[in-house]
Amino acid sequence: MKWNWGTGIVVAMALFMGFILYLVITMSTHKKFSFDLVTEEYYAKEVVYQKEIDAETNTNDLEEKIIFEITDNGLKLVFPETFEESKIKGNVFLYRPSNEQLDFNLPLLLENSNVFIPGKNLIDGRWNIIIDWEYDGTPFMYKKSFTY
Repeated sequence: MKWNWGTGIVVAMALFMGFILYLVITMSTHKKFSFDLVTEEYYAKEVVYQKEIDAETNTNDLEEKIIFEITDNGLKLVFPETFEESKIKGNVFLYRPSNEQLDFNLPLLLENSNVFIPGKNLIDGRWNIIIDWEYDGTPFMYKKSFTY
């Protein structure tokens, strides 16, 4: 067989296509490269996105902001003292981007305008917290990314 530049190009293209196929198959089947979706119902969540924007705007318009503190024992969230604790209804959702199994939801229970989330529930790494609550019929939402 005669080896010329045409044969070299065909061999190079075949090797390149084989390499790309190998990468695609490896990335789509290997458990190491498996990532969870943010939410399974992302189409339904998209429909109510304007409500989330309005709730975040309501939170940003507050005169007193929510204070977020990372302590040795967990997370401490301090709500504005102008809110009556009995009128607040909502929940706290902690989302771990790297592992869906670590996500958890807690009811929003205030004690002296504070919410404490124990550190035993949190593994070191990046987290997203979403506090969704309603006060006197007005929706509020607080979102923050943090590293514990």
